[in-house]
Amino acid sequence: MSGADETGKRKKGRPVLTAFLSLVVLFLSGVVAYAVLPPPTTFLMTSRLIEGEGLSYRWKGLNDISPRLVEAAIAAEDSTFCAHRGFDMKAIERALQSNARVEKRGRGRIRGGSTISQQTAKNVFLWPGRDWIRKGFEAGYTVLIETVWGKRRIMEVYLNVAEWAPGVYGAEAGAQHWFGKSASDLTAREAARMVAILPSPRRYQAASPGPYVRRRASRIQAAMGTVRNDGLASCVLG
Repeated sequence: MSGADETGKRKKGRPVLTAFLSLVVLFLSGVVAYAVLPPPTTFLMTSRLIEGEGLSYRWKGLNDISPRLVEAAIAAEDSTFCAHRGFDMKAIERALQSNARVEKRGRGRIRGGSTISQQTAKNVFLWPGRDWIRKGFEAGYTVLIETVWGKRRIMEVYLNVAEWAPGVYGAEAGAQHWFGKSASDLTAREAARMVAILPSPRRYQAASPGPYVRRRASRIQAAMGTVRNDGLASCVLG
């Protein structure tokens, strides 16, 4: 092969390398910045705002959020949060098996196996949806925030960007919306009710819950005792 051919191949490869490095820098810059700074908005917040729902988003440090809300989130969403490195493979396997049964029967609810870390990565950096491209980015961001942020910061960001009602984001705004109080003053019952509506915060109510939310909140509140007694929130509250 001539020197001219080698030079030509190197020149052709440069745009690909440049694009790859730019993507890496983009990934890392947001992760590093949000390790210390509150995310200004998310894709979901912006899209809901454009749709006319308004935006109530109040950031509070974890020290100003009731520990009961942390326990409720772990009890309901991710009991192995302190033990895994971003992915709960057993939960993913259970979700796949459950969803396969739903598809076979043609009825039922699709179940997710995402951890709090995965949900945080999706909420902060990505757009809503279930496509495989987004899932790939979600996995990459999950590894990064687990490495750069650590568990306490992941939980802090998770509780601050979660949607708690139409146009209402963050534990503080959610607590004010549903109970007229600060997130730091939430009781165990109130925290359980807030987390109980997280699968569908646009459909359910925490302050005046229907039968489904009441049952789910009762189960979450009971599981919060296990979280507390077994130290399942020690990586956040320890």
